[in-house]
Amino acid sequence: MSEHGATASDGQWGPPYLLYLGKAIDELAIKTARGLAFWRPEWCVGQYRHPDCRYSLGLADMGFAQARVAGANTMVVGNANAGGVLAPETVTDVIAALDSGLNVIAGLHQKLNDNPDIVAAARRNGRVLFDARTFDREIPVASGRKRAGHRLLTVGTDCSVGKMYTTLALERSMRQRGLAADFRATGQTGIFVAGGGVPLDSVIADFISGAAEWLSPDRNDGGWDLIEGQGSLFHPSYAGVSLGLLHGAQADALVLCHEAGRPHMRGLPDYPIPDLKACLEANLAAARLTNPNVKAVGIAMNTSRLESHAALSLCRTLSGELGLPCQDPVTMGVEGIVDNLLACCAN
Repeated sequence: MSEHGATASDGQWGPPYLLYLGKAIDELAIKTARGLAFWRPEWCVGQYRHPDCRYSLGLADMGFAQARVAGANTMVVGNANAGGVLAPETVTDVIAALDSGLNVIAGLHQKLNDNPDIVAAARRNGRVLFDARTFDREIPVASGRKRAGHRLLTVGTDCSVGKMYTTLALERSMRQRGLAADFRATGQTGIFVAGGGVPLDSVIADFISGAAEWLSPDRNDGGWDLIEGQGSLFHPSYAGVSLGLLHGAQADALVLCHEAGRPHMRGLPDYPIPDLKACLEANLAAARLTNPNVKAVGIAMNTSRLESHAALSLCRTLSGELGLPCQDPVTMGVEGIVDNLLACCAN
C-alpha cells in the first residue's frame, strides 16, 4: 500500500517482529506491542523484557540474537513512557538489537533517527530505522471534493477508548463476509499493524484534512476504507486533530467508541466524559461539512472494566436509547454494527 503512507516496503522493515517491552510499568505502556500481538500474532516471534518487567504478552521471552535466529527481522519498540522519550536502557537495547542484525522501528515522539549512537549502529550493521511519527511526504491542502467509494470513520468520546481495535475488528468482519475492506491507519500502532499509514499527530495542522483525503483516495471497487479515528471532539487537547480527520475522511458512516466506567477525559480530571448522544450528534454535525449524508451506524463499547453480565446489560440499554447496535468489539464482535452499516449504506 505504498500509495497510502510510509510503508514497510519503503525501508525493508517489517515482520517477523520481536516485541520490545523493556521495563514497562503498566498495561497502557505496552499498548503498541499488545496491539500487534492481538491483531497480527502470526508476525510476532517473541518478546524482549527486562527482568523487572511485570507485564507479558504471553510470547516467548527472547534475547536479540536468539530472536534473529528464530526468524525475527525487526524489533518493535512496543513500550512507551510519559513524553514518549527513549529511556537510557532502551537506547542501549536498541543498539544491541541492531548489532544482532535486527531492524528497529518505534512510534515514540523522540526519534530513533535523532540519536547519533543508534544511527551509527544502524549504519555499521546495514540495518533500517523507522520512526512511525516521522512523515515527510508532501500532502496537499484538503479540497473537500467528493471522492468515489465508501468510507467509515471511528470517532470517540475520549482518547484511547478503542478506535483502532474497533476499526480493525470491522475490517476483519467485513473481509470474512467476502467484502473489500481496508484499514487505514492514522496512529503509530495502526501503522505497524497495517504496514503503512499517516501519523496524523505529526502532520502540520493545516494539512490534517488533506492527509485524510490522501490516505483514502477515490475507490472504485465497491469496497470500504475503514479509517482509524484519533482523539475526541470533546477533548480540549486533541479536538483539533479529530475535527480535521472528520472533514478529510468524508465518511459515509461513523461508529462511536466509548469506554464504560471512565471517570473523566484522559489526563484531564476537570473535564467529564460527554454524553454519548451529544457526542454522536456533534460528530455527525462536523462530518456533514464534507458529506451531508453521513450516518451513525453503531456504538463500540469498551467494557473491559465490567463483568460480562453488566457489559451485556449496558450494551442493550444503550442500543435501545440510541437506536443503534452497541457491542464490545473484543468480547462481542461487531457483526451487528456491520449488518447495520450494510443496511444503511448499501448504495
